Amino acid sequence: MSDPLEICLTTLRDTDRDRYLACLLSPAEKRGFLAALYAFNAEIARIRELTKQPLAGEIRLQWWRDLLEGDAKGDAAANPVAGGLLKAIEAFDLPRQPLLNMLDARIFDLYDDPMPDRSSLEGYAGETASALLQLATMILDRDAATGISEISGHAGVAQAISGILLLMPIHRRRGQVYLPQDILRATGLDRDIFLQAEGGERLDNAIRAFVALGHEHLSKARSAGVIPKSLMPAFLPVTLVPSILAHADRKAGSVLIEHSPSPQWLRQIRMLRGLVRNRI
Repeated sequence: MSDPLEICLTTLRDTDRDRYLACLLSPAEKRGFLAALYAFNAEIARIRELTKQPLAGEIRLQWWRDLLEGDAKGDAAANPVAGGLLKAIEAFDLPRQPLLNMLDARIFDLYDDPMPDRSSLEGYAGETASALLQLATMILDRDAATGISEISGHAGVAQAISGILLLMPIHRRRGQVYLPQDILRATGLDRDIFLQAEGGERLDNAIRAFVALGHEHLSKARSAGVIPKSLMPAFLPVTLVPSILAHADRKAGSVLIEHSPSPQWLRQIRMLRGLVRNRI
């Protein structure tokens, strides 16, 4: 296998199974390009797992920045994800600035500073999950993608919140707090109590307030208009958000302790149902 797009799709199966499944439900001629974009996202999202020190993580992010800003095609040849990303950029004239902004946003992942407030969280989600959605729609149907930014924006925030809820046990072990501090303060918690998974009802209230923020953005995405059918494959991972939010609402504070995603077969059914119904 020498085609970087094919390698990206194979890699994605291990690094981001949900987006891999979404690729399989996408038009065949767009599948590899979407996989390259998603594989890039998966690579920069897991840098914290692969490095012991923030500086090492920043060096990895800088490599990607150099690739996007300069003529690093020679270096990219040894990295199929980089090669695939460059092919996607060239084939669909994708803007590079959102990708650079994505790299800047991921610097937050490398450190243990808590998320300052709701606006900071929404900005982080906008430059990561929302931007990824918007770029994916540009690969699927450039003309239709021009009117989808509001849906992508809110859907991306809801998706980011659901992802944070699933990863909370991992974040807690690392000392990371993505739940905004203004929500913590409003429920009578601070960073240390939250990381200790203490606080009883206050912790439950904080998680449910975070879930409510996810519901708010999901509702706004649904109210912002109808997703063109040609763009629905980009939104298939968002169809998993309602079940994740519902589960976290039931479990409340215990989501900090246990990681319990739905089985893969159920996630596949939810995405397929979303594709058929054409809604998130």
